[in-house]
Amino acid sequence: MNKLYLQELIRNALAEDIGAGDLTTVLVIAPGRQAKAQILAHEKLVLAGTDAAELAFKLLDPDIRFDLNGEDGAVLEPDELIAGLSGNAAAILSAERVALNFLQRMSGIATLTRRFVQRVEGLGARIADTRKTTPGLRILEKQAVRAGGGVNHRMGLYDGILIKENHLALAGERAIERAIELARRQAHHLVKVEIEVDSADAAEAAARAGADAILLDNMVPAEMREAVNHIRNVSERIIIEASGSVSLDNVREVAETGVDVISVGKLTHSAPAVDISLEIIED
Repeated sequence: MNKLYLQELIRNALAEDIGAGDLTTVLVIAPGRQAKAQILAHEKLVLAGTDAAELAFKLLDPDIRFDLNGEDGAVLEPDELIAGLSGNAAAILSAERVALNFLQRMSGIATLTRRFVQRVEGLGARIADTRKTTPGLRILEKQAVRAGGGVNHRMGLYDGILIKENHLALAGERAIERAIELARRQAHHLVKVEIEVDSADAAEAAARAGADAILLDNMVPAEMREAVNHIRNVSERIIIEASGSVSLDNVREVAETGVDVISVGKLTHSAPAVDISLEIIED
């Protein structure tokens, strides 16, 4: 991860929370007071966001000791230690909420991702994220998806071609063929061309037009299976992605249609924060 990006992100988060100063800590805690603390998991979770959490403390005091009990991707049980801290008490208290916000949010994403990955185990389909991320936190949230065993879709509009419904609406006659032709003609040779379709016939048209990847959007499993068959009759090499209304309840059924990738917006836009706390311990 880009260190300058992460530092700027955490500095802004600390500034948002601390502002001109942590009034409570300044008034209650003696200057120079030292303390020890521990960060604990209170439910089973997949750990993520540790780099952000550590940096929150060290930006306030680089001498704070932060000892992790597990790296991102580790599965922790309830009441298991995430990290131990020691150093300036004021810095620990002032950074506490920012550090926990990142840990709880990112670990929540990793934990939900792991649940989706486990649901499709043995079927060959990969679980991917989308661009439905919290503004400003995309890099961290996509890193959390990887910690949970998922894979990343494109990072943004700049690093992948995905021709969607609204592009096709503006493409004119023979929209699928024309859009793929234009993208392929002008993009450099290392970029794949993916196109979104909503029917088996459109999937076949996209396959015959030379798409590298085809996204089956909001299809029920029976429609997906038909579209997969149409695509595979044209080429075995095309990557087939399913997206839209995917949940833990139906993700295995989606995977059983033969798709290669299942993209799930819920991983980043609806993952619940996990229960994590910081507690001061005896010297």
